[in-house]
Amino acid sequence: MSSSDRQRIERVKGSRRAKLTPAPGTSAEPIPGDDETDAATAAPDAAPGSAGPNDERLRRDVPPHY
Repeated sequence: MSSSDRQRIERVKGSRRAKLTPAPGTSAEPIPGDDETDAATAAPDAAPGSAGPNDERLRRDVPPHY
């Protein structure tokens, strides 16, 4: 593996952070499957009627303030 096959660290002028060059064999474009949301991981407010037995209590409860 030569050094040209690896990611490099590039400095960004005016920024405290650096960025990596794209990894070999990858694309900067997202794949279509990443943009879709799964029904199982959706927020409770997103799907009406799918509230569980403890949802209302969890919304009412607040953590103690020390």
